[in-house]
Amino acid sequence: MSRAVDTGAFSAALQERVEHAECALSALLPLPARQPAVLHESMRYSALGGGKRLRAVLLMESAALVGDVRPPAAFATGEELVHVTPEVMRRVGAAPAAAAAVEMVHAFSLVHDDLPCMDDDDFRRGKPTNHKVFGEGIAVLAGDALLARAFEVLARLPWAGVDPTTAVLVSGELATAVGSGGLIGGQVADLQSEGALAAAPLSRTGELERTLEYIHAHKTGALFVASLRMGGLIGGMNERELDRITAFGRSVGLAFQIVDDILDIEGDAGVMGKRVGTDARRGKLTYPALFGVDASRRRVREELELALAAIEPFGERAAFLSALAQMMAFRRS
Repeated sequence: MSRAVDTGAFSAALQERVEHAECALSALLPLPARQPAVLHESMRYSALGGGKRLRAVLLMESAALVGDVRPPAAFATGEELVHVTPEVMRRVGAAPAAAAAVEMVHAFSLVHDDLPCMDDDDFRRGKPTNHKVFGEGIAVLAGDALLARAFEVLARLPWAGVDPTTAVLVSGELATAVGSGGLIGGQVADLQSEGALAAAPLSRTGELERTLEYIHAHKTGALFVASLRMGGLIGGMNERELDRITAFGRSVGLAFQIVDDILDIEGDAGVMGKRVGTDARRGKLTYPALFGVDASRRRVREELELALAAIEPFGERAAFLSALAQMMAFRRS
């Protein structure tokens, strides 16, 4: 069941967590003062270019359910960092560092997703997309470098106090979520399904629904689930607790993406910071296109209830996660 949320207190708590994620991300990215300057500038342009930081927040909050997550230490401005160092990892802390790695992977996926060969978008988060500023070649390489940097950070988690075996498991969670069985596989299915709805007879609705479930579970949901499991591993969750947080991630990830589909129809481009209506123009397979907006909203509510039920055994420790799930399901941008 949905719970009443103190929106003021929740907003303040969320902003605090977002700032922790932003601090960690900025600390772990190389500065343009070091060569290759244009690549580092491009990486920071997209990784630090705004965003909700939901994946980072989910990871840190999952770790906090069973462990102690401290905020990253303040960093002096102008620190130059090409490679991750033990001092930086100690100051950032394990969970915030892993959260930053997830946000690097998310940024990589958005940079590549916006390219002309993918979704061909000109704006992201209210400003020109990476390839519009730096060119397609640098954008591709910046995405590649963000992905590599994420795993460099995860490989150094023992410097932040994480047991080496756990660090390997955490890295495996993210690698699985990104690869052909995760985000990238979902992107392939998304590309291949363009125009499928217009060309399909009614008898193929079930097949299209299965394809749509696959796309959303992999292109979007996999990184939500991985974030939560990575945090759980760092915090020290047992198998039963990991199962609960995994179920939560699957439902909240699907709800989030269905809302994204709805907002592409009904959202305000000025509020969202990107064009709307692109799914319809490209003939993308989405929940509203297949089932209609009202049925899509019902599915969001169903997934939200499943998500809340999954973390109910955590009790009051999960109050923030419950509020976050409700915010994600009813957001307007």
